[in-house]
Amino acid sequence: MRQFLKYVLATLTGLVVFGFVIFLIGLGLIFAAVSGDGSVTVANDSVLELKLDRPVSERESRESFAALFSSQADNIGLDQLKLAIRRAKKDDDIKGIFLNVELVQAGMASLEEIRNELLDFKKSGKFIVAYNDIASEKSYYLTSVADKLYLNPQGTLEFNGLSSETFYYKNLFEKAGIEPYIFRVGSFKSAVEPYFRDSMSDSARLQTSSFLNSINDYMLQNVAKSRGMGVARLKQISDSMLVHNADDAKRLGLVTNLGYYDQALDYMKGKIGLDQKKKLSLISLGDYQDADDKDGEGSTSGNRIAVIYADGDIVTGKGGNDNIGSTRFAEAIRKARLDDNVKAVVLRVNSPGGSSLASDIIYREVILTKKVKPIVCSMSDVAASGGYFIAMACDTIVAHPNTITGSIGVFGVLPNIQPLLRDKLGITTDRVTTGKFSDLPTITRPLTAFEQQQLQKEVDRIYADFTTKAAKGRRMPVERLRRFASGRVWSGTEAKARGLVDVLGSFDDALRIAARRANLKQDDYRIQRLPRQKNIVESMFNTTSEEIRLRLVKAEMGPMYPVYEQYKKLSTMTGVQARLPFELNIQ
Repeated sequence: MRQFLKYVLATLTGLVVFGFVIFLIGLGLIFAAVSGDGSVTVANDSVLELKLDRPVSERESRESFAALFSSQADNIGLDQLKLAIRRAKKDDDIKGIFLNVELVQAGMASLEEIRNELLDFKKSGKFIVAYNDIASEKSYYLTSVADKLYLNPQGTLEFNGLSSETFYYKNLFEKAGIEPYIFRVGSFKSAVEPYFRDSMSDSARLQTSSFLNSINDYMLQNVAKSRGMGVARLKQISDSMLVHNADDAKRLGLVTNLGYYDQALDYMKGKIGLDQKKKLSLISLGDYQDADDKDGEGSTSGNRIAVIYADGDIVTGKGGNDNIGSTRFAEAIRKARLDDNVKAVVLRVNSPGGSSLASDIIYREVILTKKVKPIVCSMSDVAASGGYFIAMACDTIVAHPNTITGSIGVFGVLPNIQPLLRDKLGITTDRVTTGKFSDLPTITRPLTAFEQQQLQKEVDRIYADFTTKAAKGRRMPVERLRRFASGRVWSGTEAKARGLVDVLGSFDDALRIAARRANLKQDDYRIQRLPRQKNIVESMFNTTSEEIRLRLVKAEMGPMYPVYEQYKKLSTMTGVQARLPFELNIQ
């Protein structure tokens, strides 16, 4: 027995030592990867290849372990992508751009930013060639800027208009034994409709149809310019679904060539003057970014414009890289306000909203900043409800024509799960209280009519506060603003016509406005990006078991994960919400 224990102890000691050594080696690799210069040489006569095969977000993120040992991040940062295209325009070693995209994962305003950057690239006289096996509506919108647009002869091109689909959970809740109590203001505040309806209300259908058609019309106008076609003709092709295959796309003039990947490469070789037998030098976005000066601004001035990225749901507390934590973002705005070197602030908002309390905390910091230096809002894909709340006090609001904005309204949801516990699980509850309402809020019993009335009054109070502050920020009578509120969603174009935004334009337009307000010339400032993102080492050591579990669940559930995500959002909503009317997904 003693000999056996001796061997066991020796084995355990060996495993511990081995594990510690592996840990040290791994840590060394991590720091080597983080600190390495990652320099890449760009060959002469190269072509920048943009695959856009990962989600496009406001900022690049490298939180996963796989991203650490790859030139690819978890997503594509919009800022970094634009800087790469801008640099390629001036780079003598880059002769053109190859758009090799299929199902691009980006919002409509983000696509517009990329598309405009590509149009500016073409002013250099360099070529843009696109190739698709399959082109979604969004992919085609982006690639329509190309000089040559190749489509696989057996491929498909989607050109039949935009759609937005909403999931409804009324029947699921009834089967599960969950009774949601809904508190809202405004006929258009349809964020809660999926919890008590099985289809769109008339008001939800009206607003969705309105902003979808606005975005679609704007998209058709831009495609018409790029392809040299009439808007009416494109609308006819789209509405009549005249494109069924690659031959149709070529015959109707939507693409210039039917050909395979190698034929697109051969065409670019000819443009460069490269022998057809030689290999074309394609440099990926990741490699080109490593070869790039990541600061990209070029100025050595001590003056700064702080760009604060508000991307994701608005939540109370610090939050993370993928949401807008009220504490973290209030600190970021405060830091910019108190820094004398920061002469102006650009608040870049890409958010469907969230907690009304968290939104108000961030709003307060915007108000304080506005008193001492210019603060301009740049709206991205979505800046609605709480996203609009944090933007509405800025000196100037800049939105894309296809930004989703507005949704000025609030709601509250309180589920009663007593039927689920009692009828499905055989669980009952009982309680002792010191007062008649001591257990409020509760989810294990029905609410009385009086209790529902009191909760509705609180939602009404917050809505009145929201609209009063919005009217003050937009410098219009509150009665007029409320005509555009009630939770209704608008496109950027519609919002501009109603005075909810000031300027239709891009992030760069917002940056120029901020610089002009601060009396800064183009080369007289640097950009300071806030809040600081966690690096890969911090993310690895701070990743909680819950985050790991959610990543595994997402990988396992695949396309069904959004349904689970909706359930999680409902279960974690605390307090009154200022959120977009539904989970918007434009296809």
